[in-house]
Amino acid sequence: MKKTNINKLKRSRLYSEELGIKLNEKSDEEIFKWFLASILFGARISETIAKYTYRTFERYNAVTAKKILDAGWDELVRILDEGGYVRYDFSTADKLLGICEILVEKYGSLINVHEQAKDAKDLEQRLLEFKGIGPVTVNIFLRELRPFWDKADPKVLPIVKKCARRFGIHLDNYRRKSVTFVRIESGLIRLRKKYHE
Repeated sequence: MKKTNINKLKRSRLYSEELGIKLNEKSDEEIFKWFLASILFGARISETIAKYTYRTFERYNAVTAKKILDAGWDELVRILDEGGYVRYDFSTADKLLGICEILVEKYGSLINVHEQAKDAKDLEQRLLEFKGIGPVTVNIFLRELRPFWDKADPKVLPIVKKCARRFGIHLDNYRRKSVTFVRIESGLIRLRKKYHE
């Protein structure tokens, strides 16, 4: 792969950045926004629909756990439908209400989930305990938090490693906790989708 291409990968926008979410601020509100987006990305649905649905949540100012709980099931279904998330509207409304309820009652915030975790593995386990959150969503969520949360360090997906090999990129040359690594990872995910790896 040409050097200009690896430099282009190093400048790849993070998915959170594309949505205007500022993870570098490390605020609970921004982290929750990314959590919500990760849940939407985690379903078997197109990236375009997931992004549009997230923006619909933003439009209705339903981007905190409390506001999602206040919105209630009917309003969540309406937001999801408007965003194009029709196939999963009922189940996602159920899932979001269940997750937000436990998050608020048990932890108070996602920052507290991170602070209470002993290490990276424990953090992943705590997130997986939320009903409806699977390994894909956890990987999406923690991947972009790697540079900002000391215990966020999910495994690099096999499909990303395969794509890196295909383009002659040595991921071991980059520090996993750096923003550069996460940008390369995001760029490879986009390339993989482009070439249908």
